Amino acid sequence: MSEDSSQEKTEEPTEKKKEKARKDGQVPRSRELNTAVLLTASALSFIVFGPGLVRMARTIFETSFSFDRRQAMDTDKMGEILGASVFEALWGIMPILIILLIASILGPIGLGGWNMAMKTAMPKASRMNPIAGIKKMFSMNSLVELLKSWLKVIGIGGCAVLVLMAQFETVFNMTFESTLPALKHALNMLLWSFLLISLFTWVLVAIDVPFQIYQNAKKLKMSLQEIKEEYKSSEGNQEIKAKIKQIQREMSQRRMMTDMPEADVVITNPEHYSVALRYDPQSMDVPILVAKGVDQMAMKIREVANEYDIPIIQMPPLARSIYHFTDIGQEVPEGLYVAIAQVLAYVYQMDQYQKGQGQKPKLQTPDVPDDLRFDGV
Repeated sequence: MSEDSSQEKTEEPTEKKKEKARKDGQVPRSRELNTAVLLTASALSFIVFGPGLVRMARTIFETSFSFDRRQAMDTDKMGEILGASVFEALWGIMPILIILLIASILGPIGLGGWNMAMKTAMPKASRMNPIAGIKKMFSMNSLVELLKSWLKVIGIGGCAVLVLMAQFETVFNMTFESTLPALKHALNMLLWSFLLISLFTWVLVAIDVPFQIYQNAKKLKMSLQEIKEEYKSSEGNQEIKAKIKQIQREMSQRRMMTDMPEADVVITNPEHYSVALRYDPQSMDVPILVAKGVDQMAMKIREVANEYDIPIIQMPPLARSIYHFTDIGQEVPEGLYVAIAQVLAYVYQMDQYQKGQGQKPKLQTPDVPDDLRFDGV
């Protein structure tokens, strides 16, 4: 495979590449979708709340201009009238403002979802590069933007012509109507024109959204070389993690060997497992696991136990259970209390016997509960 072919971005992006792109703010966005949602919400809001706005405006005009000479000279009264008018206006447009606020939030996240990336807001020197700007002028994105601009001009102009043709008789008759009916008809015509233009923007959305998705997918494409480098990087990270875990195990083993002389008994499965327990009746309520290991580490624990004259008891089921259900430094499970107590009692009695006190004890195999039994090797 040639070097050029390995550098061609023909492969689908990996999950790591997608996640990094999203963190960097590289997600598909459509300004046309934002505009369409906002305009459509505005048009529908004005159609629904329009009659109320007309009544509100009429009330404000009547309140603001219906006063006598005495009231006009009273500054407190005029301030009261102004405050009432402002409150009436705000109360009337509040539903529209709330709908527009919701639309302004839903529009941008309609494509690409919610994504806060500060990196996109940071200044870039590349944006000031005139050569890059000239290249953008002749790119596919610029061609699509030009097409959309022409469609906007044609579409908006066409909508205006359609409304005028449909309302031609109404427009003609408005010249013979009184002010209020004429104003009502004019506002009604403007509102429906607004709605028609808003609906037309969805034609642009149908063009822009697939294009933005295509463009974003194209930017995320990876070359074979990039995939190989990402794979090597991931493998490198795995090697580092494995090395860290190995160091942690070695530190734990060294600490474990340091604590071994404090153990009171070592319980073994002669072929594989060794666990060392410590129990001080004066300061401890429950025995704790000082050390554990398998194979070579198990042999090392037994060697240290022999060096420090720590009793070694062969009890395979109990050794396996303690090894698999207890971590170093932790208390043994409650279900093993009785079994371990029997072992510790045997060790104590054997110590007394060796000192010439009492009879030689007999070691009995303690029972291990089924839920703590490990029957593996």
